[in-house]
Amino acid sequence: MIKTDMIIVGAGPTGLFTVFEAGLLKLKCHLIDALPQPGGQCSEIYPKKPIYDIPGFPEVLAGDLVSNLMEQIKAFEPGFTLGERAETIDKQEDGSFIVTTNKGTKHHAPVVVIAGGLGSFEPRKPPIPNIIDFEDKGVAYMIKEPEVYRDKKVVIAGGGDSALDWAIFLADVASEVSLVHRRQEFRGALDSVEKVEELSKIGKIKLVTNAEIVDLKGEEDLEAVVIRHKDTALGEEIKETDYFIPLFGLSPKLGPIGDWGLEIEKNAIKVDNTYDYQTNIPGVYAVGDVNTYPGKLKLILCGFHEAAIMCQSAYQRIFPDKKYVMKYTTVSGVNGFDGSRKEAKKEVVKSIN
Repeated sequence: MIKTDMIIVGAGPTGLFTVFEAGLLKLKCHLIDALPQPGGQCSEIYPKKPIYDIPGFPEVLAGDLVSNLMEQIKAFEPGFTLGERAETIDKQEDGSFIVTTNKGTKHHAPVVVIAGGLGSFEPRKPPIPNIIDFEDKGVAYMIKEPEVYRDKKVVIAGGGDSALDWAIFLADVASEVSLVHRRQEFRGALDSVEKVEELSKIGKIKLVTNAEIVDLKGEEDLEAVVIRHKDTALGEEIKETDYFIPLFGLSPKLGPIGDWGLEIEKNAIKVDNTYDYQTNIPGVYAVGDVNTYPGKLKLILCGFHEAAIMCQSAYQRIFPDKKYVMKYTTVSGVNGFDGSRKEAKKEVVKSIN
């Protein structure tokens, strides 16, 4: 039995940052994740994808963000159960919980935080009859290592942020990048749309709209894709390519968490965002992309905010008789050392002298 103050189900960015916020309150954390390494989708699906909306980082690769978060929480020495899926939750007579994984590992804590992102997920595949024949032979549903596409011809399909961002990124890597979208308008960030259009004007991206990929060609490995235009005058064209990457998002599933008695809405866990992001089960919280509430935005930075608020409530639940006075880390230090300001002043004096 692993005993801790806070069980965190999900070791993605929000789960990792929860460790930091809990650590500031002297709460010990243990994380459970079905993946073999921390980082969630940022590590497993797109470690080399640039992220632009993390405060203080004009641009940071997803994998680097995870590395930075791991460094940030190192001082708090969290525990990890990786490669195991949180399977069941059992409430004890004293109000605490035991979470058991699919491999039988038991974890005991007064508070459980679900930070499972989108849950378990599978890529949404386009309805191309022979696409399975070319999986791992030129067809990929996610990009883990961009260097694979160095000096290669790449066709990307999709109209969301992922398709736009990767088209922009690979424009400086691949010998040729084509972006195919079935509509004229894109549903991604306006800034990304503008960048794609600019790159299209200078010939770094071949932009094909009002069209879709309907067939794949090749003996063993992929050799070409068939593009069907909505304009019947244009008909179909065969385009040679080394890789076809359909980026139509992920189909999320909550998995066993969906059977924990939580209130679910549209495959997400309903929480109370007026106070602490607690679920309908007292002592069980949900933060990050896995939760939902009026006005919810599925952004990493929103998950960070939710984690900070949630930890304050969790502290009061664990220590109902203690009053916590929040201090800025510039005053208290990461390890809660109240004299850090005095020490900083001493260092300034030393440098002056």
